[in-house]
Amino acid sequence: MQTEKTIPDRDSSRKTIIVVAIVAALVIGGLFYLLMRKSVAPSAPPRLAAALRPGSAEFEKYKSQIVLDELEADEATSVMGGLEMTLKTTVRNLTGRTISGLELKGVVVDHQNQPVKERVVVVLPNAKLTQLDPNKTMPALVRLQGFADTDDRANIRIEVAGVSFSP
Repeated sequence: MQTEKTIPDRDSSRKTIIVVAIVAALVIGGLFYLLMRKSVAPSAPPRLAAALRPGSAEFEKYKSQIVLDELEADEATSVMGGLEMTLKTTVRNLTGRTISGLELKGVVVDHQNQPVKERVVVVLPNAKLTQLDPNKTMPALVRLQGFADTDDRANIRIEVAGVSFSP
């Protein structure tokens, strides 16, 4: 007696491999999309918890004593497309107190003095400094992203948005 051997259908195994490859590509693509979306999604900017803010008498007292040197700006094409501007200044602490936290607000305005882009960043504490002693200076920068070539960028400025002092 002779046994019959069945030869697997080549088309069937080829179809299985193709389906598995497509499903794997979709899963990998979906994961990549989620990771990119999560890393690019705007989040609430970090803020100093117990900072003095504009409007308080104590903030207004010290605001003029936190001197920002002349502003410089660099413009570049970002990796994600569009333009980005980096606003740079030097912060001078003339308050007589040690600054333990500092927020700066960078603004680009159009010819009608309306904000085109603005961003508040915590520049102190940072990776290099935890405080700024009286009569000392530190460099600070604010990066603004997402400009179009057609955006009206007439002027730039940086202002103090919050400050906290060491006890």
